[in-house]
Amino acid sequence: MKLSIVIPLLNEEESLEELYHWIASVMQSNDFVYELIFIDDGSTDNSWKVIESLASGDTSVKGIRFLKNFGKSQALHAGFKAAGGDVVITMDADLQDNPEEIPAMVNRIREDGYDMVSGWKKKRYDSVLMKNLPSKLFNWAARKTSGVRLHDFNCGLKAFRKEVIKNIEVSGEMHRYIPVLAKNAGFSKIGEQIVQHQARKYGKTKFGAERFINGFLDLITIWFVSKFGKRPMHLFGALGVLMFIIGSAFTLYLGIDKLFLNPFGRLLTERPQFFVALTSMIIGTQFFLAGFLGEILVRSRKQEGRYSISGEINLHKTEKEYSS
Repeated sequence: MKLSIVIPLLNEEESLEELYHWIASVMQSNDFVYELIFIDDGSTDNSWKVIESLASGDTSVKGIRFLKNFGKSQALHAGFKAAGGDVVITMDADLQDNPEEIPAMVNRIREDGYDMVSGWKKKRYDSVLMKNLPSKLFNWAARKTSGVRLHDFNCGLKAFRKEVIKNIEVSGEMHRYIPVLAKNAGFSKIGEQIVQHQARKYGKTKFGAERFINGFLDLITIWFVSKFGKRPMHLFGALGVLMFIIGSAFTLYLGIDKLFLNPFGRLLTERPQFFVALTSMIIGTQFFLAGFLGEILVRSRKQEGRYSISGEINLHKTEKEYSS
């Protein structure tokens, strides 16, 4: 069995060499055949030089370098595309994930038949107010919305069967929801493992408080896409029908009232029900149009490049752009 360890990074020059030796020690002590894929997401420090130095002395080290910062999801997408292992491990480059957790996670994939095992940092060394509490709220919302019973969706340390990462598309900022993407793709055996969380040793976090706002917005997006991404008319058409029923009911009421019950009463345009009926029917039409446009986009969507690569190390790929 071959392992692929995929590590996205941004400005982590201080931690890379220590992380490499730590991973290599764990791999060798467990007799794992492995490849270590670093994806430099547009670092402005010497991270790429460190990767080049490591790769020159060890062919199991591979590197992908982005022209600029495209985001963690794009880095994972590139790493997944390059990975050739039977089991794929993801982890962060800041030394907060412990490589010694990897053998147990691999064993659960290999022996227990899990499609995916996600780490759970039960005890964290982050700020309680700025990271821990928002993270708990975020994970609760993700569990309720997705139905995936994990305590820590955003833990960087995860293990996958190769088939999982080859059948999901990680785009935008959806790296937080890889377990949900896996479930939506049909991989239902998703497990969880308590892992040790290390205090940050070098540098500072690359994510601010805004990531939680973006995370909740992405949660709404993935809920919509998973339920209606291939059939947008089912949502927008239903809302359009509902608004049309409301508008038609008010129109029928106004018509009967004006023609038969109170023909000499107020003008229709002076009655609030007229504007409710008019607004409802206009909104209903707009929902229908949105549904039709959504169906057209789904059927004619072009696959566009999401990121550009400026350098590769120890990889056999020749293309310089990957498409989603």
